Amino acid sequence: MFKKIAKIKIIALTIFIITACGATEVTNNQNSADERLNIVSTTTIIANLTEEIGGEKINHRGILPRGADPHVYEPVPQDNITLENADLIFYNGYDLEPNLIRLINSSGLNAQTLAVGELVPPLDFEEEGQMVPDPHVWGNVENVIIMVEGIRDKLVELKPEGEETFNQNAETLTQDLQELHIWIQEQIETIPPFQRQLITTHDAFQYYGVTYGLEIPGTLIGISTEEQPSAQTVRNLVETIRKKGVRAIFAETTINPTLIETVAQEAGIEVAPTELYSDSLGAENSPAGTYIGMMRANTETIVNALSN
Repeated sequence: MFKKIAKIKIIALTIFIITACGATEVTNNQNSADERLNIVSTTTIIANLTEEIGGEKINHRGILPRGADPHVYEPVPQDNITLENADLIFYNGYDLEPNLIRLINSSGLNAQTLAVGELVPPLDFEEEGQMVPDPHVWGNVENVIIMVEGIRDKLVELKPEGEETFNQNAETLTQDLQELHIWIQEQIETIPPFQRQLITTHDAFQYYGVTYGLEIPGTLIGISTEEQPSAQTVRNLVETIRKKGVRAIFAETTINPTLIETVAQEAGIEVAPTELYSDSLGAENSPAGTYIGMMRANTETIVNALSN
């Protein structure tokens, strides 16, 4: 009798242990599936793309504030903490954000990294006798489609259980980008051909110009906003504007407009009434608060100013 009871207790205890272990395993697996990736992006453009693709499957932090200039941004102590807590870091590369790239490469971080902009074959320009890549790759919407694919693939690699969400979000975004690309082409074609000349404060629109049919006869400063124009550069740009009959020139949201306003005054033309978004998105919830919104806003500004 007692042996039977003891045997029953042993069997019951065994079943309980097995059930408990199974429940623990299910709970652990569920927790793993529910755990979000900690993603950090450097620029506002990459941040927007990442949030669109990752959705609720990721925790995302962007480092650069909206309106900040990535060329000259100086990291603060909180940026290092943010990077240390990341599972994955997306940055532009091609030396767009040099101080942040140095921080990422020198910090001994455990996070994986991806230079999203470097997935795109660059346009090169000459600097001090050497050819270097132009980092402003997002000026061509087709380049951004490649960037979307790279972000999606990296998210799937680190979180396979989110693959369906990442693929669906990336597909929706890609369709919107394809429509944007066609829309920009159609808008630029409304500008009379001889007026399709784009002069901006710094040389951030080469990809846009090459892709959508705008000549860029000159800029006030080069690829990086760290440069300062010489008096000769200003004189040459004024002469180019007069010679080519440029209708308007453009200030940018991340750069002080004083110098480009001086050029316009000397050349006897107007600065477009609306600034272009070059290296940063506009304010959150503004028309230029997303990549697509920024590109639409820039195109409308360019078309309105050059068509007059």
